[in-house]
This record gives sequence, structure tokens and C-alpha cells, in this order.
Amino acid sequence: MNTPSSLVHVLIPPAQRQSAAEVTEALDLGAGDKVSKRSGFLIMLTLAGVIAIAGVLTDSTATVIGAMIIAPLGTPILAIGLGIVTGHLSLVVRGILWVLLGLVIVVALGLLFSLFVATPQSLETNSQVVGRTSPSFMDLIAALATGFAGGFAMCRRDLSAILPGVAIAISLVPPLGVVGVCAGQGLWGDALGALWLFLSNVLALIIAGSIVFTLAGYARDPGSSPGANRRRAYAIVTGLTLIIALPLAANSVVSIALARWSVTIQDAVTEWVEPEPGARVYAVDWSGLTATVEVDTDDGDTPPVDELREALADVIPSFVGVVLEVGQGVELTVQ
Repeated sequence: MNTPSSLVHVLIPPAQRQSAAEVTEALDLGAGDKVSKRSGFLIMLTLAGVIAIAGVLTDSTATVIGAMIIAPLGTPILAIGLGIVTGHLSLVVRGILWVLLGLVIVVALGLLFSLFVATPQSLETNSQVVGRTSPSFMDLIAALATGFAGGFAMCRRDLSAILPGVAIAISLVPPLGVVGVCAGQGLWGDALGALWLFLSNVLALIIAGSIVFTLAGYARDPGSSPGANRRRAYAIVTGLTLIIALPLAANSVVSIALARWSVTIQDAVTEWVEPEPGARVYAVDWSGLTATVEVDTDDGDTPPVDELREALADVIPSFVGVVLEVGQGVELTVQ
């Protein structure tokens, strides 16, 4: 049986382990050649923001991926995790300030580029926007896994080549671009959803990176602060992660429920209207907890609504509203 120590050596072989000083040099924008590090960070962040926002507005996945590859935001985020593990408050504070500066820059670029959006409605069908305004619990799981990958890539010399893949897997700059674009168009709900996705990704990177850096033994490194209250720092990060995770989990549950109810409603409406010649049933649209279904028939007639009401009463909760649109702006309330 492997002991915990031998398992750590398998995960982070001593021959491949980077020292805490080497990882700090790579992540801390306030160490070493500060001017070059900071100018490089700002240049690449600004360019990544422009590319990401352009990709979002043109609905181009390839362009957005390009922005993810060059975006440097993961560096100060992982630096926060390293600062927590080594007990260096100054590193944590610097990391937070650089992340906040990055947030301001990219959101400001998004606000500027929102002037090129014709109407807010055009964003509602944009897959790059829609995919980042309603985060789910699975987004947090993916971010945690990406954070572990990034942590191991920083700790092990032989895994440094995977860092571009880590950058692609984690979504940091594109959500901030969406925040700015949506806010500029007055879509505050969508902007908040994209910001929530960004925050969940940031916290997932911090907590996953902290775990890996702890496994690597950086908390016991001679350069670490012996008097730091790491337990309090871990508790704060975990608490913030739970605050972010609970709404994401709730959103996932709601999304699954709406998807299942959509199928049930569409099947029931299809069966109800089937006797009418030329009957067509379109997709279910949701507004809150009210489902709207468009129905078309050749002569504009439909069967009695009571039949559909009875069919849905057994399979759809009473708090879910169902409305039929039957041509010429006519709406029939089913429940």
C-alpha cells in the first residue's frame, strides 16, 4: 500500500519538482524583472481582451480560443494560491490587485466595443454570449480540474508544455469581455451571469492551485512564513467558493428541470394538436417559470384547451405556467 508521502512523490516526483522560489519567480509579477513582467502582462492582457471581444461579437469560437491562449490572467490568480500556501500576504495582495486591474481593463474594452453592437437582441442569439451568461455547476467542476492541471504544470518541470492547454480550458478573459459588452447594451442580468462565471473560475483556480502547492510541500519551504495563519486563509477561500458554487448548483438544477419540462410540454402539445390538419408545434421558450409554445394549424383551429390542461396537470407542477401562441397574436393560457 502506498503511503501518503509516496503518493505525493508519484504526483510530483522530486526529480521534476520546481522549487518554491522558481514557482514564485514565474507567478509573482513583483519579483525579478518587475518592469518586463508587468509590461508583458498588460500588453498581452489588452490584446487578449481585444481578440476575445472581437471573437464574441463575431461569434467566432476559433478567435475566442486564440484569446484564451495568450491571456495572462491565470498567472496572478495562481500567485494568490501560492501566497496563501507560503503565507506571504504581500503576494496574495499583489495577485488580487493584478486580477482586479485585469478585470477593469477587459470590462472597459467590452464597454467600448459594445458601441458596435446593433441591438441588444442580436446578443441573445450569439452562442459566445449565451454560453457565458448562464454558468452551471459543471463549469465550476471544469474550472477546478483546470486549476489542478495548472498547479501541477507549475510544480513539475516535465508538465510545463501543457500550460497553453490549461489556458484554453479555463475561461477568464472571454467572460469579462461579455460582461462589458452586455453591460454596454443594458443587459445587466447577462452581464452578472458572465461575471459570476469569471469569479467561479478565479476561485476554483485559487483553491485547486492551493491544494497542489500544498502537496508540493511549499508550505514547509524555508522561504515560507512560519507564523502565517493558513487555516484562516483556506477557510476564507473555501467559504467564497461555496458562496459561488451554491447558485451555480441551483442554476444547474433549474436548467435540467426546464429542459425536462420542455420535452414534456412539447410532447403533450404535439399529441393534443395532432388531429388538426397541418398541425405544427415549435420550440418551447421560457420566461421565468412560464413556457410559451407556438402552435400552427392550416385553418387556425385547435382542440379544446381543457384536454391539454388535464394532460399537463399530471406531469407539470402547478407553479409552471404554460401559454400557447396560436397565430395572429392569439394567446391561450393553459395553466
